[in-house]
Amino acid sequence: MVAHLSKILSNSKNVFDFVVNEGNGVKGLSDMGIQSLPVQYIQPLEERITTSTVITDDSIPIIDASNWNDPKVADQICMAAQNWGFFQIINHGVPIEVLDNIKETSHRFFSLPAEEKKMYSKENSISSNVRYGTSFTPEAEKTLGWRDYLSLVHVSDDEAAEFWPPSCREEALEYLKRCDTVIRKILKVLMGGLNVKTIDEEKEDLLIGSKRINFNYYPKCPNPELSVGVARHSDISTITFLLQDDIGGLYVKKLDSNAWIHVPPINGALVINIGDALQIMSNDKYKSVEHRVIANGSKNRVSVPIFLHPKPSSVIGPLQEVLKNGEKPIYKQILYADYTKIFFSKGHDGKDTIECAKI
Repeated sequence: MVAHLSKILSNSKNVFDFVVNEGNGVKGLSDMGIQSLPVQYIQPLEERITTSTVITDDSIPIIDASNWNDPKVADQICMAAQNWGFFQIINHGVPIEVLDNIKETSHRFFSLPAEEKKMYSKENSISSNVRYGTSFTPEAEKTLGWRDYLSLVHVSDDEAAEFWPPSCREEALEYLKRCDTVIRKILKVLMGGLNVKTIDEEKEDLLIGSKRINFNYYPKCPNPELSVGVARHSDISTITFLLQDDIGGLYVKKLDSNAWIHVPPINGALVINIGDALQIMSNDKYKSVEHRVIANGSKNRVSVPIFLHPKPSSVIGPLQEVLKNGEKPIYKQILYADYTKIFFSKGHDGKDTIECAKI
């Protein structure tokens, strides 16, 4: 075991092969008990979170959604989308046992042998809608992230039944189904804040034309202060709907500052954030903000985001309802598939992707 580990760590190519090409992920390194971080996971100084950049006297809004008909709930959601780009909701109606199940399911999938998980890698998966991988885009990144993931695009329940891994298929579908009502309520509120009165079929394709659920696994890291789970980025979704476990590690950049704020885990809460697509549609009224995940030195962490996207064939740009009073568009019309291609062609780089959509 020690000799095998020494061989893996002896050069960067061996590490990359073991983690990426052989499908072991960073979980494989963590399980072997490595004592120091391989060089390709060491973040440059400017990308590390330090106590000097974290503020503790502020926090993203926590919104009680027990009464969706209360106008205050809608006001709080729209204000959070404008001023923070992030908020947590409690009393949302998704049963706690469904949330607990999906967290357990995440641990179960990543506990599978590497050869089973590797069946779903980019090279081996029989569906482009099912992808097991590590970091973000290892081939394009200068520094790798300390995270493994399983990504599942939901086309239909039948397609999922055929292609999704049996170890998590039923739980993932149940979780998506249970969250759907809350997702639609939040989007209705956010659209109301943009003077969109009804969500017709065309708008629905723009807002939730594509759904993707990720299982994220952040194993124990030998030098967490040098690494990062996920580098700073903004999502390209309309909205993202995230379940954290109780360990924590998600940090959000406060608007118009260089300060970072921890999003504390709250039992039963869901974290909602605005993505680039909705920032573009709202012509900058709603903000998609940078966030990142730190590595943890003592525990294995999981999180489960649902990304709601426009259809790849949708053209996104500022909504007519937003511009009808003469507001000037900040963004051009762009095919969403092209926007996605730009995002996935490089490593995480803050909010650089959205610059490509500006007029």
